[in-house]
Amino acid sequence: MPLTLLLAWTLRIVSLPGTPTGEAIRIDLATREGVEKVQGQWRFHDVQLVPATNTVDGQELPTFDYQPKAGAADFDDSDWEVIDPTTLGQRRGPGKICFAWYRIRITLPPEVEGKRVAFVTTVDDYGEIWVDGKLPFKEGQSGGTVAAGFNVPNRVELPDPMPGKTYQIAIFAINGPISVVPSNRIFLRNAYLEIGP
Repeated sequence: MPLTLLLAWTLRIVSLPGTPTGEAIRIDLATREGVEKVQGQWRFHDVQLVPATNTVDGQELPTFDYQPKAGAADFDDSDWEVIDPTTLGQRRGPGKICFAWYRIRITLPPEVEGKRVAFVTTVDDYGEIWVDGKLPFKEGQSGGTVAAGFNVPNRVELPDPMPGKTYQIAIFAINGPISVVPSNRIFLRNAYLEIGP
């Protein structure tokens, strides 16, 4: 097969429709420009473990719960700390066994027309991703909305994307490994929207 024909055939295989290079477009939500593009604002809050009880076989057993429960789409985070997107990589929280929330409301820009859109982040060390107050999961699931593993990205496709549509994204960040009682703290290694065919 002539080299020019082989190259043309190869390019047909690797080049996907949607962008000139066939690659997904990224909107980096760890930059001011990216956050401005989606009309967003990052907010952060530590999570506190609180004493609680749980009824098991008719008995009230002591255990723990956490506050605030900030996964809901209409949760009021107006008094939370507003953080510069360029600081998402900075360590936050007290370390050891700790949890935190990151929240951002995004509005999709015109270039999502006819495309699939996913929110992607990597929490150091584990993350759970709520979209519009929902954390759907199923048995055996690895990643997506739930913790995928130590520093493994969470990738969640946003339902029915279209220009101007708004989503409330809440990230429950978990320090880990929990059984090691780590001295490190929580941060986001990355956060972006992936727009593709």
